[in-house]
Amino acid sequence: MPILVFCIIVSFMLYLFYKTKYFRTNRPMEKGWLSGKSAMALGSFVLFFGINQFFLELSTARIIVGVLFILFGSASVFNGFRQYKHFLPLAVEEADSYEAT
Repeated sequence: MPILVFCIIVSFMLYLFYKTKYFRTNRPMEKGWLSGKSAMALGSFVLFFGINQFFLELSTARIIVGVLFILFGSASVFNGFRQYKHFLPLAVEEADSYEAT
């Protein structure tokens, strides 16, 4: 499916974007915030890749791999969202303190 291929490519590009920003920043709370965003992007990449497996020629191995990718991708998106939610107010507070000085 072309839409899933598009989502796979976009999520991988977002992962690279956020991971690059992660390595370029020196603020610890912003690093945690960006790490959560990159985990969500990587999880969505794996999730979309697992969903895409069901639209190809089905075999037992492909179904098992697809289900595992969906499970691991969903867990990564969930944990990345929790990390994003945890670090967002801390990153905002950190940015405000850097602007004040």
